[in-house]
Amino acid sequence: MSTLLHRREFVAGALTLLGGAVVTVGCGGSSSPSSPTPTPTGSGDGVGVVADNHPEPHVAVVTSAQLGAGAALTLDISNGRHSHVVNLSSAQVSQIAAKSRVTVTSSTNPHADGSDPHSHRVTFN
Repeated sequence: MSTLLHRREFVAGALTLLGGAVVTVGCGGSSSPSSPTPTPTGSGDGVGVVADNHPEPHVAVVTSAQLGAGAALTLDISNGRHSHVVNLSSAQVSQIAAKSRVTVTSSTNPHADGSDPHSHRVTFN
């Protein structure tokens, strides 16, 4: 239980530093995202929280430019050991831009050693 509290404190601190940027934290296996997830660039970016995250968290970013475009996105939420992808429809991107809560489930992938196929629920706003 205290580990979960520490993760929440970490995410809250990260969000404060990023000025409310959209960051999605998750874990993942092998996949082919349509584009790599960019690094948070400013306060206009969006941030999501990944449920059941790993000690080495995964991060996904929807930039302010992507939010403004409103197009569907595939985000790679890799953590350096394995990756998951999160697919967002254009309607979901518009909802995130409007600061509405959006929850999606990542792809189901195993760890790098092939064990424990799993997915993560990612919540924006």
